[in-house]
Amino acid sequence: MSTLTLPDPISAYFVADAQSAEALARCFTPQASVKDEGRTHTGRRAIQEWKAAAATRYRYTVAPFALHQEEEAHVVRAHLAGNFPGSPLDLQYRFRLERGLIASLEITA
Repeated sequence: MSTLTLPDPISAYFVADAQSAEALARCFTPQASVKDEGRTHTGRRAIQEWKAAAATRYRYTVAPFALHQEEEAHVVRAHLAGNFPGSPLDLQYRFRLERGLIASLEITA
């Protein structure tokens, strides 16, 4: 079985996702945006609040299993399992990186 090698900022995101909202927000540039569930969250504070709210509603594990490049983005496919509607499912994470941090992230099914 091969190991998926992710760019450092993306690997840091998935590690931080299992830790805390604060750790996750530090993976982003100050003006970064996250689009998830039809809403856009802009800036580290909004991203931290988005993650904190999700963590109070859901418990889940995430396992990235594929990576490819599309234009300026790194697209990761990951398997999520937890106590949310539709679990388990595979999601797509579209990351745009800037200076070693995440500048934008869009999460879609």
